[in-house]
Amino acid sequence: MSEAGGAELTVARIAALAGVSPPTVSRVINGQSGVAVATRQRVEAVLREVGYRRRDSAVSFPILELIFHALESLWALEIIRGVEEVARERGQAVVLTEMQGRMTPGKAWTEQVLARRPTGVIAVFSELTAKQQAQLATRSIPLVVLDPTGEPLHETPSVGATNWSGGLTATRHLLGLGHRRVAMLCGPLAWPCCRARLDGYRAAMDAAGVPVDPGLVRDSTLYVEGGLRDGAALLAMPDPPTAVFTSNDLQAFGVYEAARRAGVRIPEDLSVVGFDDLPFSRWAGPPMTTVRQPLVQMGATAARMVLDLAEGGTLAQHRIELATDLVIRDSTAPPSRS
Repeated sequence: MSEAGGAELTVARIAALAGVSPPTVSRVINGQSGVAVATRQRVEAVLREVGYRRRDSAVSFPILELIFHALESLWALEIIRGVEEVARERGQAVVLTEMQGRMTPGKAWTEQVLARRPTGVIAVFSELTAKQQAQLATRSIPLVVLDPTGEPLHETPSVGATNWSGGLTATRHLLGLGHRRVAMLCGPLAWPCCRARLDGYRAAMDAAGVPVDPGLVRDSTLYVEGGLRDGAALLAMPDPPTAVFTSNDLQAFGVYEAARRAGVRIPEDLSVVGFDDLPFSRWAGPPMTTVRQPLVQMGATAARMVLDLAEGGTLAQHRIELATDLVIRDSTAPPSRS
């Protein structure tokens, strides 16, 4: 390991400033265990103060690290578009990591990202452990979370959308058309965005004085298969819904297929509202009414935030939520039966 001014001298100087031994500083720098939390924090504070950087782990060009729990839909591609637009403008390359459905990256990713020394890390639908966040902070690598899977923490900058408002607006639209048997397909309720969409649905139903039938609210998965399975179950009920609000467009597309198989017409027999406004939604048959989530802008916002932090700037807001909008197309209409 080489360091400006000599590695040994630099480590020794940091150790003296922090009041610890050089081996302790080395363990903190290399992300090793065996260091008390208070001691680690003291060393990390000194590292940040002196602007410590390891030359052997520096990359030859600036990169943004973009980590996803899964890359299985156009949802992820829309976010990537937004990140790359900003990255190009500011001279950054983008490195993608997919965790194949895991919410927290493993030790191998941590070692690799610390070796790459990116300008910053954007975690999408992912959560880094406290230790991983501390390791990034030690190397002055800022972190921004997009649509966190846990409660947004003020100390971790994050970007999201107005999910509650989106759920409220979508349900109000269906109620305004005259629907009263309105079903809701949820996503994982451990995720704040899915819980907020369900809460928006419940708030709209409550405000309209329409009781929520528990049988019409289904925990589903955010994929076509989930919409197909749970949509088929809803349509097989003795008193099926006349409208379905889904947590994303993929679920809605699954409901479309369930309706086709059951001989149910959209929107004549069943109104459907999605969420996201992915590019394919306008080409569905019929074109899908959906809540537009500004995915490209969310990716761009996260990229600007992390780059501003990397350049030593401060954020006016640590939590940013971008507005959602209802896009009315041809999959919703007044019910043919009350």
